[in-house]
Amino acid sequence: MRIRIPATSANLGPGFDSLGLAISLYNYVTIIPYTCQSISIKGYGSDKPRLKTNNVFVSIFREIYQELARKKENFRFEFENNIPFSRGLGSSSAVIVGAIASAYHMADVEISKEIILNRALVYENHPDNIAPAVYGGFTTSIVVDNIVKTLKKELPKNLKVVMVIPDRSMSTAHSRTQLPKSYYMSDVTFNSSRVGLMSAAFFSEDWEMLKYASWDRIHENRRMKKMKELFGVRKIALQNGALMSTLSGSGSSFFSLSYEKDAESLANKLKKSFPNFKVEVYDFDNIGFEIT
Repeated sequence: MRIRIPATSANLGPGFDSLGLAISLYNYVTIIPYTCQSISIKGYGSDKPRLKTNNVFVSIFREIYQELARKKENFRFEFENNIPFSRGLGSSSAVIVGAIASAYHMADVEISKEIILNRALVYENHPDNIAPAVYGGFTTSIVVDNIVKTLKKELPKNLKVVMVIPDRSMSTAHSRTQLPKSYYMSDVTFNSSRVGLMSAAFFSEDWEMLKYASWDRIHENRRMKKMKELFGVRKIALQNGALMSTLSGSGSSFFSLSYEKDAESLANKLKKSFPNFKVEVYDFDNIGFEIT
């Protein structure tokens, strides 16, 4: 089997741990029955020998496969990793979702995407990245009694992702330590109103409203202080055609959404202003993971 799992961008400004979307940047994993366990890696992680001895994808796959098939078997895992690590593009969610879906497929057990999403919640306890990795599109999610409740909106072709990927990573775990344990009510109200407006804007396709809905007072600025260039990325993006520009996950990548007609000029402006950062234009993914 071969599985394709998309990158994701989560939080999207005010939607802390709840909003996310899928991007047409993919990891691929091929799994083949084999005489012994074997792992090969191309792309990100190919220079990290420990990923062949301590591989999260393989660990989750084996755990679930043995539970379903009730036997141990050996497989060859061929990874093509195009999603960078620790850049806020959902690399860990791609691993988790991909491993779970692959285990069910190789055990020949039919399963819904809803169940895969909820099994993924065991390994990643907030749904903002795992929901779009499963379903694609834009997703807004909550957790009720350890069950994810999600609504999805497919995104049109006339919108593009302009992603700025810095040359340095930001740790999600460390990033969370920078956040306070309590917030002013005015900041919580600011965010909650914009989460509602942003979700409504996506579902009603009122893209211009994203300019007002995408601001945050909970996490972005605190995290961006660790890489101050990101304030400049956001400013330049919004001045040059971005409909919204937000920290991607916990960073360090920065996500901008624009109309197709503005995407290339926006990307060129960002490349010129930040020559040490990678700037890429992507489509949105509306499928989520896909097995071939």
